Amino acid sequence: MDFYKRAALVCQQIPRGKAASYGQIALLCGKPKNARQVGYALSHGLAGEDVPAHRVVNAKGILSGAAAFATADLQKQMLQHEGVEVFWTEDGWRVDLKKDGWKNTMEDALYLREEFSKKGI
Repeated sequence: MDFYKRAALVCQQIPRGKAASYGQIALLCGKPKNARQVGYALSHGLAGEDVPAHRVVNAKGILSGAAAFATADLQKQMLQHEGVEVFWTEDGWRVDLKKDGWKNTMEDALYLREEFSKKGI
């Protein structure tokens, strides 16, 4: 299994105007305990260049990937440009995952599983 290729494919499924957590991506990759590996892949470009990494936040909705972007507020700006509300908390910039989170379905999970199989990843 190539986890990074799986993570790229899952991230590409996150709809514009929605956010997903690192843990959600890991779960859809078939490795539910690998949320940190998702973060590593996104911050080091291991998932590829065309991955919408700005749509991935931590489990609390906190934008934690600032170091991986050209400027500290680029992730926030990109999310806002897509219509995602980003607000300040004492923990940092945050999105409301209940409102703007990607509610993937079982059909999404089955589609991804089939794609992983087709691609041999």
